[in-house]
Amino acid sequence: MKEHTLKENKDFRRLYYRGKNRAGSVLVTYAMKNKKGHNAIGITTGKKIGGAVERNRARRIIRVAFSNLENEISGCYDFVFVARTRTTMVKEQEVEAQMRAQFVELGIINEKA
Repeated sequence: MKEHTLKENKDFRRLYYRGKNRAGSVLVTYAMKNKKGHNAIGITTGKKIGGAVERNRARRIIRVAFSNLENEISGCYDFVFVARTRTTMVKEQEVEAQMRAQFVELGIINEKA
């Protein structure tokens, strides 16, 4: 399935100001329902994260964690994920676990096992 991405600054700002959010040690998640018929994601990695290699790794593991959870999401949402400094130092499973916990808190997926 093709990944839909948010690229425009106005989309990011809309989620920052009007979306629901949850923060964790490796990831901050902003979410808001959309009427597009599909999920769309945007990933932010600031210069504090490190060099290009570290920022790309952070984006990659966030993208993989999201794709593993995407089929559990009920409804269509726009997401913005903000990487933290620790994101580059942890395994993808830890990012996925924190993302799942944030989705449960936001009511995006139902808690299972």
